[in-house]
Amino acid sequence: MGNDDHRRRKTPCGFCMAVFKWIPVLFITAVIAWSYYAYVVELCIRNSQNRIGMIFMLLFYHLFLTLFMWSYWRTIMTSVGRIPDQWRIPDEEVSRLFRADSPDTQKRILNNFARDLPVTNRTMNGSVRFCEKCKIIKPDRAHHCSVCSCCVLKMDHHCPWVNNCVNFYNYKYFVLFLGYALVYCLYVAFTSLHDFVEFWKVGAYDNNGYSAQGQLNASGMGRFHILFLFFIAIMFAISLVSLFGYHIYLVLVNRTTLESFRAPIFRVGGPDKNGYNLGRYANFCEVFGDDWQYWFLPVFSSRGDGYSYPTSSDQSRVSTSSPTQRYDAMGDTTTSRLDGNPTDKLIGASPLDTTNHHHNQSPHQVRSTSVLPTQLLQIQPPSPYRDELNEQQQKLANGQSLDCSTPTAMSSPAECGVNGAAVYIEMIGDHPLTSADSAKGFPRPPNGDLPV
Repeated sequence: MGNDDHRRRKTPCGFCMAVFKWIPVLFITAVIAWSYYAYVVELCIRNSQNRIGMIFMLLFYHLFLTLFMWSYWRTIMTSVGRIPDQWRIPDEEVSRLFRADSPDTQKRILNNFARDLPVTNRTMNGSVRFCEKCKIIKPDRAHHCSVCSCCVLKMDHHCPWVNNCVNFYNYKYFVLFLGYALVYCLYVAFTSLHDFVEFWKVGAYDNNGYSAQGQLNASGMGRFHILFLFFIAIMFAISLVSLFGYHIYLVLVNRTTLESFRAPIFRVGGPDKNGYNLGRYANFCEVFGDDWQYWFLPVFSSRGDGYSYPTSSDQSRVSTSSPTQRYDAMGDTTTSRLDGNPTDKLIGASPLDTTNHHHNQSPHQVRSTSVLPTQLLQIQPPSPYRDELNEQQQKLANGQSLDCSTPTAMSSPAECGVNGAAVYIEMIGDHPLTSADSAKGFPRPPNGDLPV
């Protein structure tokens, strides 16, 4: 259903071609009409003995047939649309374009005219795409259809079975038409399978059908209607499986049939078959819409206007400029490994040398956290060294140096440290013990959590 402005002039030959193009549609319509008679009249009404089963069979049959025919009708009758005049190049500019002496001059003219249009697709030489027949700048993903004699928005292909271009406005209807046609054929084949098998069973035959053994209650011609109904349903179902599956794949990767054979060329990035791939769910919603209530109904719910489309590079720029979204996409990260055990911080900061033993440990080894500072205040040294420890603390208070060769000093090496300076080892780091700290009375265990 092309634009009226671009239809071919009505001549006797053109009229014959127009009638000829409707033959596939008339053939499909005739097959559907015959299948209705064969299924409803011959299979259900004349052959079925179970009335309740017949009612349910007819109920689902008419449901699938309605959705199938509704989608088919919308696919046929939906127009390909009309490109607005703002995309049309004036006649004087077209004359200048055709009189240009070099491709670079033509490229400049086209790029200058399309500077305010939302186009990202280019030709092989980097020029804006131009239709010489329609005298317009081609919108992204649009192509000229020689059968419809016009440029078609998001053209997928021209389908003779619907006598129309599959395009932006009816692509959803076309996919639904394929899906419901497949469901219709499978339902007819499944519900007629029993009678199809009964047809081939051996039994006595008379003018009214098979005998009471028998197997089929339909009349002579009715049996052949049911037989061919099963064959044709299976034949169409096999062909529709591959076609419907292929277009579902195209929907999920956001690609048309033409783009699957020839990748679109972008102004930035060059040819890219996945240039419009936004992710499976976003691709599906671009065709079927955001409201799930209309996904499986042949009503228009597609995103966009058919002239501009989001690209995968646009999506990547949005994700790059939004680090918060990327962080949120990682999931809940509030529970960190560093929050599990305080010693993990130390293990992660420095490797653990399992070859070292108590006799060869670092002088700055970290004390275990099993003994808290409040518990250390309650620890008292053994009675033989208590008087000497008090005497050394008194020396520190008077500014005198300690003799690290004494048994008490040797039993408390953490107080002497390097060059006789008293050192107090905390969780992380070494802190000199001042005389004021010593005066406060920090008792040190002689052989507790510190290395010996």
